[in-house]
Amino acid sequence: MNRIIVSLVLGTCMLLTGTAAIAGEKVQVKMTTSMGVIELALDDERAPDTVANFVRYAKEGFYDGTVFHRVIGNFMIQGGGFTRDLHEKSTHAAIINEADNGLKNNTGTIAMARTSDPHSATSQFFINTKNNGFLNYRGKSRAGWGYAVFGNVTRGMDVVRSIEAVPTGNRYGMGDVPLKPVVIEHVEVVEQAG
Repeated sequence: MNRIIVSLVLGTCMLLTGTAAIAGEKVQVKMTTSMGVIELALDDERAPDTVANFVRYAKEGFYDGTVFHRVIGNFMIQGGGFTRDLHEKSTHAAIINEADNGLKNNTGTIAMARTSDPHSATSQFFINTKNNGFLNYRGKSRAGWGYAVFGNVTRGMDVVRSIEAVPTGNRYGMGDVPLKPVVIEHVEVVEQAG
């Protein structure tokens, strides 16, 4: 299938309505990193606010030049909030946690990172590199909310595995940081033409 860049008008509509151009289709994303390309399908039907939030950051170019700043083997790779020198970027307001959408933190899914406050996710996300059931929604309590999955890797899991395997250590007072920056060069929202 051919791919076309989603127009700014469509991106605005997605932000306002949280829906894809054609009902039932998933939002396609191409994430170009310094280690290769990761393609994602975002589920705006089951996680509309989360997808709209991610798309907003992508359209603004926010993710370009950020890094995967937390990498833990046999767990996940996390990025979307820090520059190469680990300065945290300013974000929009936090979003409501949509972890109760039925999607699970399984291998190859993308989910929102957050603090201990269930509704604190902004720009940071992580890609699960194994089934992480303990991160799933269990109930509407502080301990039970879990982490909102909003899509999955459709191509480039080999790139995810390569990132997962990079040497990490402590940098700027943070642990599990790749010793050589793994840069998110560009995040592009695309749509498959029918």
